[in-house]
Amino acid sequence: MHQMKILSIETSCDETGISILEAKGGKKNPHFRVLANALNSQVKIHAPYGGVFPSLAKREHQKNLPILLEKVLEKAGLRTLGGSVAKWRPNRQAPIDLITVTSGPGLEPALWSGIVFAKELAKNWKAPLIPVNHMKGHIFSVFGKNKGTFRLPKIKFPILSLLVSGGHTELVLVKDWQNYKVIGETLDDAAGEAFDKVARLLGLPYPGGPEISKLAEKGRKSKRETRFSGTPQGDGPRTEQIFQQKNCDPEKLGLSFALPRPMLKSPNFDFSFSGLKTAVLYLVRDLQKQHLNILQNDKIKRAIALEFEKAVVETLAHKTKKAAEKHGIKTLIVAGGVAANKFLQKEMKKMIKQPRSKISTEKPCFSVLFPGKNLATDNSIMIAIAGYLKYLEKPEKRYRIKAEGGLRF
Repeated sequence: MHQMKILSIETSCDETGISILEAKGGKKNPHFRVLANALNSQVKIHAPYGGVFPSLAKREHQKNLPILLEKVLEKAGLRTLGGSVAKWRPNRQAPIDLITVTSGPGLEPALWSGIVFAKELAKNWKAPLIPVNHMKGHIFSVFGKNKGTFRLPKIKFPILSLLVSGGHTELVLVKDWQNYKVIGETLDDAAGEAFDKVARLLGLPYPGGPEISKLAEKGRKSKRETRFSGTPQGDGPRTEQIFQQKNCDPEKLGLSFALPRPMLKSPNFDFSFSGLKTAVLYLVRDLQKQHLNILQNDKIKRAIALEFEKAVVETLAHKTKKAAEKHGIKTLIVAGGVAANKFLQKEMKKMIKQPRSKISTEKPCFSVLFPGKNLATDNSIMIAIAGYLKYLEKPEKRYRIKAEGGLRF
């Protein structure tokens, strides 16, 4: 397979991403080189709304796409266009061999902005256009780099992928790069969504996940923790809790900082985080009834953030371990925005060192992979990798592409 230049576009939510990669090696030995990569985040624009506003996201994508395209073409040394970047001079060779674009899942108005832009480029440049499942892209994000060269390593199958983000929490069994099966998923809120909602309850800014994690880490490092036992509000195990309110005995208040570990004992691999979020809501309400203003009390907020993060991560790790044991997986991939959580990474690494049931060995039964820096969140590099492999399966196929907000594997 000859060397190809790939233009990749990602607009599934609130980040506009465009990259240009060189790919070669075919299916057997795919190699990539990042020629240019640009990403524009809309976090500050959506922060006042406490979440992503779809029509606003679409408008920003439409504004940013031409700007980012000019930027990556120039950086990659391909900016030989006259006038608009969407118009190519017919007597010149097109700069791109393949275009990949996210078609779902995501916010449909945002997805359409990227798809329409990609279709126009593909038409003018006479380049094949490949639609990519955003979640498959996240699986490949663990192999990518923001710059330089990288390759798809020889990896051991079957793979189990834990995909955790603001919109999704699912366990996906991967038997080969074209064979995916969802074996567990959230029945309501995704893990990242729960982080954001709990952050709002604690008066923290959007996006809430990183803010919760910062508070939780401060809670772990505090040297003035007062420890006591609480009573679990769900089916989770009894855990040590932390309460730091000065001159206040939590047991006298009748409060417990023990949050549930939802569906921990269920026979399947599904998740549910809505009840956990509600448990935090009730806890905050009870604290307010005791005239404790948690919005102005960092010690209490740190204690709640710590217990909430532990509840989410322990649930994710427990379900993942059960699924890994049942399916005899050889490789674990943890990807998506929440995969950047340091406590989650620590617990997953600890989990793989634990022997499987009825197997007495201290050696890890499988390896675990996480995305590199800045590739855990949405990006176009992962879309390029997934799109290239999809193209190699059926190079002659032409796709009818539309935005599919609820696209599944």
